[in-house]
Amino acid sequence: MRASSVVLLPHAPSSVAVARRRLSSELADSGVYESIVDDATVIVSELISNALRHARPLPSGQVRVCWLRRGDVLELEVSDGGAMTEPRRGPGTLSSLGGRGLGIVEALSEGWGVRHEDGSTTVWAVVRAPRTPGGNSMAAPAGANAVIPDLSDFPDLLDDPGEDLCNGTRSEVAPSRAYPA
Repeated sequence: MRASSVVLLPHAPSSVAVARRRLSSELADSGVYESIVDDATVIVSELISNALRHARPLPSGQVRVCWLRRGDVLELEVSDGGAMTEPRRGPGTLSSLGGRGLGIVEALSEGWGVRHEDGSTTVWAVVRAPRTPGGNSMAAPAGANAVIPDLSDFPDLLDDPGEDLCNGTRSEVAPSRAYPA
């Protein structure tokens, strides 16, 4: 199964809830386990929050949120207008007020990375997202989140950082940095 969505949202805090609801609804309707839907919505929330807090909007004044499902792999992306600094995982100490977002993304995903292209920055994450046997959203069986797919089974996922997952185009000038979990 291959399904995808691209959502353009205002560069505003209200966009986090809008993206969470739409992603959650689409994944649940396609039969993804509830716990994985929850993880994916947390990841998207963190990525959008980081874009709003640390980056400029796209030239349209928006952020772009994309998700693409290929088989049991879900790719999540948030694109913004970039910032003066590179998105990176912070220390996230107990006393800090922030800095935990990409650590959370790292903990919930199989890996994440950053891609720069044409004045935008895209932060992406990959999540294993098997469907329930009957296609209805339900709680995942014990240990379902602990199964890490062999990403070599998906050669087009991480090997070509120039591929724009949301629109299927390729860019030869889009360097990507990946951070496996």
